[in-house]
Amino acid sequence: MIVARSRAWWRATLALCLGSILVFVNLYAPQPLLPDLRQAYGVSTLAVSLVMSVATLSLAAALLVFGPLSDAIGRGGIMRVTLLLAGLCSLTLAFAPTFETLLAVRLVQGFVLGGLPAVAIAWMGDEFDRPALMAAVGLYIGANTLGGIGGRLIGGSVGEFGGAGAGFLTVGLVTLAGVALFWRLLPPPRQFRPRRFELRGALADLGSHLRHPPLLAAYLLGGINFLIFINQYSYITFRLAEAPFGLGSRWLGLIFLTYLGGTLSSSLSGRLTRHFSQPACMALGVLVLMGGTLITLADSLAWIIAGLTVNAVGFFLAHSMASSWVGRQAQRARGSASALYLVFYYLGASLGSLWLEPFWQRGGWLGVAIGSWLLLGVTLGIALRLWRGERAQGQASLAG
Repeated sequence: MIVARSRAWWRATLALCLGSILVFVNLYAPQPLLPDLRQAYGVSTLAVSLVMSVATLSLAAALLVFGPLSDAIGRGGIMRVTLLLAGLCSLTLAFAPTFETLLAVRLVQGFVLGGLPAVAIAWMGDEFDRPALMAAVGLYIGANTLGGIGGRLIGGSVGEFGGAGAGFLTVGLVTLAGVALFWRLLPPPRQFRPRRFELRGALADLGSHLRHPPLLAAYLLGGINFLIFINQYSYITFRLAEAPFGLGSRWLGLIFLTYLGGTLSSSLSGRLTRHFSQPACMALGVLVLMGGTLITLADSLAWIIAGLTVNAVGFFLAHSMASSWVGRQAQRARGSASALYLVFYYLGASLGSLWLEPFWQRGGWLGVAIGSWLLLGVTLGIALRLWRGERAQGQASLAG
């Protein structure tokens, strides 16, 4: 087994972090380009939001395919091939002649982008000892955030000068260069042992997770929160692209630096659990997200950016707590339990425009805020119910 801080550990961890960055660069690069794409193809805000939605929807589906498949055929090959295909998809997006073609390519790209997230941590589990695994996972999750920021910065900055096509082309070329390095860095597996895939057993595990109330609650909380959080960023680009702000793609890409607030809250979340229960921290995260949304109603760009930063702090606090809650509550098949959390997570992202679009059409950004608060009220209720349940369980244990 690979031990922490060894040369092999650094090499493998660097490869997987690089792969994670490439995944999220490709997934989120189109987001600051949505106003340009809407104008270029002459479509509505709801239609152009599908550029993000179809990719996250197919990524969610891919998680249920690549995870079990990797148990049978190995993980390294899946990561290498899917990253290569993702880069080729970005190159194809640069030359999409119609909006329908663009959506079709994004659908395929979303699916292949699911290859690495579905199996990366499982690869670590195969090859790393426990201390090495825990150290590497923290860096890997941090790379997810950096990839999301980097993709939006690249797409927005290049798109400002060369249009959306140039943004996609740049992302594709960067991805292919990164894949070449990933291919070279990732060590060959030494501990992997193929296992026969049994569909009936896999479906039974998924069914048992969905019937377990604490797990289902975390799935719904994570999915609904991400539905609001990620799609708010899509609609804020429409708001900031119009008067009185009139921001171009480059500046729209820069607003995603507010994600760094989430990087901070994720890193500090472990300290909070020393003083508060995980459900209490989930509730706190939802309340912070609701407060950040209120701040974004201001007419000042500085206050809007502050509100988005607060949103990121709240969302990633709740997300980190919910995802770790799943690992703690799963009674068996923790891998499929965590995969199912990500399915709800990305499924929520793909459905967000359907929920928020009517609010946007009727009330602009104020409407988006109202639509956000309605669903965040649901997740706050879920968190509080988990909190009460955990307190009752603790009191019963003390009484016993």
